[in-house]
Formats: sequence, C-alpha cells, structure tokens
Amino acid sequence: MKILRSPKAMTAWSLGLRREGVTIGFVPTMGALHDGHRALIRAARLKCDALVVSIFVNPTQFGPAEDLSKYPRPIAKDRTLCRQEGVDICFEPTAAGMYPEGFQTTVTVPEISRLWEGAVRPHHFAGVATVVTKLFGMVRPDLALFGQKDFQQAALVRRMIDDLNLGVTLIVHPTVREQDGLAMSSRNVYLSPEERAAAPVLFKSLQAGVAAIRGGIQDGARIQSIMKETLRRHADAAIDYLAVCDPQTLEPLQTVTSQAVLLGAIRIGSVRLIDNMLASRSKTSTTRRSRSK
Repeated sequence: MKILRSPKAMTAWSLGLRREGVTIGFVPTMGALHDGHRALIRAARLKCDALVVSIFVNPTQFGPAEDLSKYPRPIAKDRTLCRQEGVDICFEPTAAGMYPEGFQTTVTVPEISRLWEGAVRPHHFAGVATVVTKLFGMVRPDLALFGQKDFQQAALVRRMIDDLNLGVTLIVHPTVREQDGLAMSSRNVYLSPEERAAAPVLFKSLQAGVAAIRGGIQDGARIQSIMKETLRRHADAAIDYLAVCDPQTLEPLQTVTSQAVLLGAIRIGSVRLIDNMLASRSKTSTTRRSRSK
C-alpha cells in the first residue's frame, strides 16, 4: 500500500491508471476506522481494479461548538486495516493541502441540507459537499462507496453528483451494526459502559417504526409517536429528531403510501448518535385495506 499526501500526486496517480483503462474505487473517511469502514472497503475492492481510501478529518464540517481537536486519529491502526484489506492508496492530505491560503469556494446543496442534520448542524453539509467535491476531483474515481448510516449525507452526495455531472457512480452500503443493533460509528468509543448499554434504544425505536409501517399504519405523525414512545420506555435520551421521510427528498411524510426512510438522532450523555431504516408497506396490509373498501 502506498501513502500519498499531495493532492497533485494523488491526481497524477489516478490519471495514469485511467489512461490504461483501470477502474478506480474510492472510500472517503475521516479515519478512526472500524468494521463498518472495513465492510465498505471490502465491497469496493470487489467492484474495482484499484482502490483508494482517504483519511482526512475535515475541519470545515465541524461547527463552532464541536470539538475538532478531540476527534480520534489512530492513524497507525487505520493504515493497518487498509493494508489488511488490500487498499492500493491511502490518501492522507493535510488541511493546508486541502484548503490552501486564499481558498474561498464552497459547494452547497440547499434543499437536502435544510432539514434534520442540516438543521441541528448548520455548517455541516456545506463542509461535506465541498470536501467530497474536492476529493472526487483529486482521486478521479469511477465509483465511490458511502455508508447508509449517514443517509442524509449519501442523499446529498447523490444529488451533487447528478447536479454537477461529476461522473462518479455512488454505491450506498447497508449500515453495519453491533450484535445488539447499535450502528457502528467512530463516536461510539466515547460512550461510558452505562451509556453503551442504553445506546441500542435508537435502533429499537426505528424498528418499532418499521413494524408500524409494515403493519399498515400510514399516518406519519402516529409512526413518529410510536418511535418516541419506544425510545422513552427504554432509555433516558435527548431526542434531536425522529422523522418519517420521503427516501429521495427527505421531506417529512404525512402519509406513508409506499416507501419511507425513518431518520433518528439522539444524545446519550454527551454522545450524539444517528441512525436510519428504510421501510415499505407490506403487500399484505395493502391488500387487506383494498378489500375493506
């Protein structure tokens, strides 16, 4: 595995391979890699000839109240995981290399950024959109893998790829979970033993919402209420949001007619957890309602 830090060197490597018809896969990360990242890397490895993983803690997606300095940076461990999984290039740009003196261009995706994570973290998605656009320009991938856990982020990247004709195929990999359902995240290490025991409550509340939809409940407010009731029965957690949304636009759904994405963000102690689940109305409940008319 080769380690590159210079954006120009990264682009030169990619362009050389593309001229030879080599397919380049890309997994962008902020490091602190875990088995969720490993699953993304393995899935990418199967779909491309050459694989790039970036490790860059992006300062522009952290708000003023978020402690950038405390974000975990176990670089030696991250490189070991990449080597084990057959990564060709570990791209580790510096903040100065990504945002040199005089840098002033940003990318925004206003509608998708307006709600949910965008409302709670107003600066976050402009930072994500800008850094992903820059990384795509440096790496020049044919395909890029993102995790479903960050559902809104993946939706934003998909919209950006389409709107700006970036020519990258986006693949969204299903959320990787611990045995008790907790979505794997670099931030889970901050949970105390007691908080860790309570953390799967978000998974349970989303499961309850999915079960309600499959059972024939269509009213978005009722489904949202079921999720909140489930969460409050199982843990003392602060709710940022629990929402029933259109999977494409992420706008809240008053009525679930076919598919929905359930989005959730809670705080347990000082740790913020996000998760989501896709849900579809079952054919059985749809047929039963049609016959009753």
